[in-house]
Amino acid sequence: MASLETPVGNFGWDAVDFDLPGVDGRRYNLASVKGERGLLVMFICNHCPYVKAIRERIVRDVNELRPHGVAAVAIMSNDPADYPEDSFDNMLRVAREYGFSFPYVWDETQEIAKAYGAVCTPDFFGFNSLLKLQYRGRLDASRKETAPTDVRRDLFEAMVEVARTGQGPEDQIPSIGCSIKWRTG
Repeated sequence: MASLETPVGNFGWDAVDFDLPGVDGRRYNLASVKGERGLLVMFICNHCPYVKAIRERIVRDVNELRPHGVAAVAIMSNDPADYPEDSFDNMLRVAREYGFSFPYVWDETQEIAKAYGAVCTPDFFGFNSLLKLQYRGRLDASRKETAPTDVRRDLFEAMVEVARTGQGPEDQIPSIGCSIKWRTG
């Protein structure tokens, strides 16, 4: 399992639209998931230890960002042929088990991950109300293990700033995680 770090964001670029199936049986696009003051696009999966270490915190932060006008969507782009834990059925199980209050959608063709330049899970993209990129960093100091509860909440604080001012912080610490599991051939 290769660990990768996200590159510094190309701030100000437009969110890429999508039309993807969610585990709830609905289809989602940018217009259906956008919040009044921002949108958090997360590339996650079920099997990655970096994601497993922060699932509860992702749910907490998304729930606490909602009153600030920031919505969220989680996209799973891994190839489940080699990683069965990332199958659509398991996506549904994980969403239920952890109480995902946001759409969890499947990028079966991997076109959306490529369009966003996603490199790992988790990979976070924070957009302002105009859907311009303002944050490309980590959730917090967690790695394969959950960080202590008193660590700085990088993503949450950044997205509150985005909601309030339309801009993210100048200094951002990259996310780290497992590489996206690209289809071969």
